[in-house]
Amino acid sequence: MGIDFDIIESKGPIIEPAIRSQAQVDALRPLDPAEALPFVGEVLGRLREAVGNQAAVLGFVGAPWTLAAYAVEGKSSKTYSVIKAMAFREPALLHQLLAHLADSIATYVRYQIDSGAQVVQLFDSWAGQLSPIDYDVFAAPYQKRVIDQVKATHPDTPLILYISGSAGVLERMGRTGIDIVSLDWTVDMADGIARLPEHVGVQGNVDPGLLFGTPAAIRDRILDTVRKARGRRHILNLGHGILPGTPEENARVFFETGKAVHELLGAAV
Repeated sequence: MGIDFDIIESKGPIIEPAIRSQAQVDALRPLDPAEALPFVGEVLGRLREAVGNQAAVLGFVGAPWTLAAYAVEGKSSKTYSVIKAMAFREPALLHQLLAHLADSIATYVRYQIDSGAQVVQLFDSWAGQLSPIDYDVFAAPYQKRVIDQVKATHPDTPLILYISGSAGVLERMGRTGIDIVSLDWTVDMADGIARLPEHVGVQGNVDPGLLFGTPAAIRDRILDTVRKARGRRHILNLGHGILPGTPEENARVFFETGKAVHELLGAAV
């Protein structure tokens, strides 16, 4: 798209120069994933062929607000003061950037599906930094713009939406047209389900820090999470990515418990 970036260890994505002017936004190009990211299609195709019907092939993309936050801030941020200054001083410029990103992301999602992805998760990790009223203006419309474009061509492919710190906007997430809302661990599973429409599935939401605990604690929390999600489409998962330093044995306990969860719940009744 014309945004230069690098990945620096312990710092994450670094965008230089950051995107902060009208001229820079006007110069952005639509994403052509087959040209810019052919390896993604190749990997997804090989995975789909290799796993057959034994497992689902997942695709992943960033969502417009989060990508815009990286592009405008130039790096990860704790305050998001630069992009929020743009939002409140130059909203038209930010909306132009968000629209461009949404259209390119939709193209990328369709490319991943056509290459073999059977489910795609949209990560709007930093949308949880927005107040609900600003989420309605700067995040939700562009999440929906992506979802609507993908559903127009691939209506049967499930889409998952994840936001870190999403407890304040769960109902709003459920109104974007998304198929599955990925919950972080700051909301109880039962509460999260009660706040979402019945047709929206859930993913999550075990605290990744629990994987530093005992095997018994991990098993108990998984059973509690799945028990509370009963009656709703549910993908058992952590409420965020696995943390560095997580004991491998405890990760194994999580997966093995997840695979046997229905038998364990039956035995617990």
